[in-house]
Amino acid sequence: MTINDTSAWKESLQSADAFRDFITKYFQEHKELTGKYEVPSYYEYYTAHLDSRDGIIITLTTGVNQSVNATISPLPFKQKEKMSIEDFRQLILNKKFADMQVSLADVFKAVAGVPTTK
Repeated sequence: MTINDTSAWKESLQSADAFRDFITKYFQEHKELTGKYEVPSYYEYYTAHLDSRDGIIITLTTGVNQSVNATISPLPFKQKEKMSIEDFRQLILNKKFADMQVSLADVFKAVAGVPTTK
């Protein structure tokens, strides 16, 4: 099972139980999904993991890269989004990700607010 597979996770969207099983199995095998987006001026890092009490937890850290002439660099901003597996499934369905040719990793990036690279 791979997070970059564009078909297995979409098939699991057909039912709440199948999607919960897919997500649970994925995070049992991988523990955490990480990703990043970096440009010279700033960066964004995200992690997603499964918590038995809170469901899916997506953490996004955003920061500004220090310029050569800067004396003080701003502290990174960190935010956490918690949602149940079913809420995440509904978000995917409502945003029509299931109709696009994207991987589940791309969906996590979109939910975390990470810009897409062209």
